[in-house]
Amino acid sequence: MSNLVEGRTGEWEVVIGLEVHAQVASNAKLFSGAPTAFGADPNANVSLVDAAMPGMLPVINQECVRQAIRTGLGLKAEINLVSVFDRKNYFYADLPQGYQISQYKQPIVGEGVLRLDMPDGTTREIGIERLHLEQDAGKSMHDQHPSKSYIDLNRTGVALMEIVSRPDMRSAAEAAAYVRKLRSILRYLGTCDGNMEEGSLRADVNVSVRRPGGEFGTRTETKNLNSLRFIQQAIDYEVARQIEIIEDGGEIDQETRLFDTSTGTTRAMRSKEDAHDYRYFPDPDLLPLVIPQEEVDELSAALPELPDQIRDRLTGEYGLSAYDAAVIIEERETASYYEAASAGRDRKLVANWMTVELFGALNKSGQTLADCKVTPAALGGLVGLIEDGTISGKIAKDVFATMFETGKDAAAIVEEQGLKQVSDSGAIEAMIDEVIAANDDKVAEYRGGKDKLFGFFVGQVMKASKGQANPGMVNQLLRAKLDG
Repeated sequence: MSNLVEGRTGEWEVVIGLEVHAQVASNAKLFSGAPTAFGADPNANVSLVDAAMPGMLPVINQECVRQAIRTGLGLKAEINLVSVFDRKNYFYADLPQGYQISQYKQPIVGEGVLRLDMPDGTTREIGIERLHLEQDAGKSMHDQHPSKSYIDLNRTGVALMEIVSRPDMRSAAEAAAYVRKLRSILRYLGTCDGNMEEGSLRADVNVSVRRPGGEFGTRTETKNLNSLRFIQQAIDYEVARQIEIIEDGGEIDQETRLFDTSTGTTRAMRSKEDAHDYRYFPDPDLLPLVIPQEEVDELSAALPELPDQIRDRLTGEYGLSAYDAAVIIEERETASYYEAASAGRDRKLVANWMTVELFGALNKSGQTLADCKVTPAALGGLVGLIEDGTISGKIAKDVFATMFETGKDAAAIVEEQGLKQVSDSGAIEAMIDEVIAANDDKVAEYRGGKDKLFGFFVGQVMKASKGQANPGMVNQLLRAKLDG
């Protein structure tokens, strides 16, 4: 599948790299004990350190360091046992210190890799360049007063992992797949909740275009995108804009841009700074961070099974389609539910019931899997009744609807409502005889060569049995009677 984009003057290749800012799942900030809970009143979660009061010194939060290491291990990345915190100097109203504590030349995590399983069945490996820890800035609010801006410092000092990819992506779809996969890994690890609406996962998108296989073009960076849809829209707009400028004889300015969600367009914010503009230097208040190898080994041994491992088992051992596997593994809770429901059952049938019936019912009702009254064992039990012929797939849908509503067990519902499938050949034959006797004219037409009427007879027998006759037996016995 080609990712090339057609312009007026020929084909263009898109080059995309992402910088994802993931808020570390921890109860306190990176260098202070202030809480990190979302939704607090403005400036309620601010310590003297966050407000940059004179004489306040940062103290590193060990849990944030451990979360960064877990994430690095989950990305199959190199863990740097010695890393350094730097001051990144810039002046902004919501940055009380006048600098951000970040990492520059010596980050905590080095090179890694992230695997993308694309919908067309192809696999792509996207390089991770680095992961570093840094503190977030506050928030300027310009819509609270007609002539003044307000500052909320609640986010100031919150720990972020900045995860920088290599420029290995070639389409908006790949970029969205990358963020979706990264979010999934972070949530499996428990290192970031991945809530894009609340801003705990946001992406800066670097985009450039070039002739296929040519030199890299000049890139622009679009900041702070907090949904997969916006990421794709921003890339598509930027690609079209850059191609048009170049084809009209212009040049791309290296700049930082903002995405306007209401128009789906980007606009220039400022010219892109280089590293020297920030005047980085090691933070004199923080010693180099030294991590013992034993701690890394201990964290590695305790990692949960991650999406790639589960996906390989689902497609390799269980024979699931790539699509079903992708849907099931996106969330850790879903994968656990599936494993429990399908143990000892027909794995493909359980996957089908989960992705179609269960997820369909959850979407319709607005519930999450955690709210769902149908336990994994109950869904497995329903599939078991289909497998052993107790009920048909059609009746199972009605049984499932009752299970979803009441939380009752499938076997109990089947018993109460007398829904057991009729597999008694004598009973089925009697129904067939009745249907044939009542439709002499149709029997004559069928025997005269109108084969399509066979479906009509099957329907009549199923109707007579209230849908409870074993469909396989109906087909077999009916054909013998009609053709005999």
